[in-house]
Amino acid sequence: MILLKNCFRVVRPRYGAGNAAGSASDDLSGVDILIDGKRIKKIAAGIQRPAGCVVIDASRHVVMPGLVNTHHHFYQTLTRNIPAVQDAKLFNWLVYLYDVWRHVDEEAVYWSSMLAMAELAKTGCTLTTDHHYLYPQGFKEDLPGLQFSAASQIGLRFAPTRGSMSRSKKDGGLPPDTVVQDEDTILAESEAALQKYHDKSPDAMRKLALAPCSPFSVSEKSMRDAADLARRYGARLHTHLAETIDEDKFCVEMYQRRPLKVMEDCGFTGPDVWYAHGIHFNDDELEVLARTGTGVAHCPSSNMRLGSGICRVREMLDKGIAVGLAVDGSASNDSSDMLGEARQALLLQRVRYGSAGITAREVLGLATEGGARILGYEQTGRMEEGALADLALFDVMQMEYAGALSDPAAALLFSGYNHGVDHLIVNGNIVVKDRRLTGADEEMIRQEANRCARRLLEKKGIKAGW
Repeated sequence: MILLKNCFRVVRPRYGAGNAAGSASDDLSGVDILIDGKRIKKIAAGIQRPAGCVVIDASRHVVMPGLVNTHHHFYQTLTRNIPAVQDAKLFNWLVYLYDVWRHVDEEAVYWSSMLAMAELAKTGCTLTTDHHYLYPQGFKEDLPGLQFSAASQIGLRFAPTRGSMSRSKKDGGLPPDTVVQDEDTILAESEAALQKYHDKSPDAMRKLALAPCSPFSVSEKSMRDAADLARRYGARLHTHLAETIDEDKFCVEMYQRRPLKVMEDCGFTGPDVWYAHGIHFNDDELEVLARTGTGVAHCPSSNMRLGSGICRVREMLDKGIAVGLAVDGSASNDSSDMLGEARQALLLQRVRYGSAGITAREVLGLATEGGARILGYEQTGRMEEGALADLALFDVMQMEYAGALSDPAAALLFSGYNHGVDHLIVNGNIVVKDRRLTGADEEMIRQEANRCARRLLEKKGIKAGW
């Protein structure tokens, strides 16, 4: 048992548009939270400490549901900030980096996963996915198994995807032959991964989705096969879509259809599907998303970093389209800062829609319950009795929040610059305590990740600089 005592402010964000997103009046002050096993048992003032219960003084903290990351590429943490592509557009960025990523091996997958999830955990994330679509030739280990091992050590709830690419340069795609797989191999290995790892339980610590990389890196047949296979196992579907104008042009030239129409024809829409980015949907396509219940992972930092555009999140929310928040690949962000991503989402929508374009409460809602729903979790992302005990505690009694505490929850987005949690609880277990990971050595993660990164860069002929 864990007792959070005398919480300064308990935030209960609501996922939805306008007034449905809630307000500061929904918050609670001075209450205690009792966690029993993996769930929140009680939220009330003056809860008596049960025998043997761990007590955390939360009198300095905003306590809220853990943040949910709906799109990432963990392996890209090893190729951040490379000078040659700091100013590149997506397609040029991909072509250059594929020549680095073809050297990704078992160690690189494990330590990049450790690094990405460590960063996510320390910035308030309790549930994350990952989109790993890169399968270099010669890779011998069970790749999803490496990632699940890292998630278990860090302590996060993990719902990754088994990604894939089958269209290489010789087929009109972008990646080299050495990082793609043939369609039969993709299908067989995807089914084996679902059988081994996918847990459909509502409180699962691990789920698995299928995720062909994009309409320009797989065939239509591969998309249809993935959709059929995932649905046989009750798993979800994911891909990149409508990220750039170049993608639109590619699909029109290759398929004579826009990207979303290709997805419709492949059975790749519905409440079990979510797309990364979704920047360039037109008005009619937003109606398709709303009608089919298809979701979108909003990646504001990556979209700005690559100059791809601004997702129409305001309009999506108003139409009832499911939206979650995502940091995206760490080579296009270049971090895994979940609370920082929420701030970016707030500010970027206001660039497009004005100062009232989106509220802090709406952003907190899509960063918690909105993301949880997209990943197939109905019992996390909420602050209520009976919900899964996935909680983030942010210390707002620090200098950078002084003067901002008339609305402590909004202060997390409007004020502050240190986005670290004091404590993080996942499934009733303390994953971060006093700003340090409890299950992993942070210095070892740093050293091993840098070692793997240096090896990748040197194989490409890039001077590492450290």
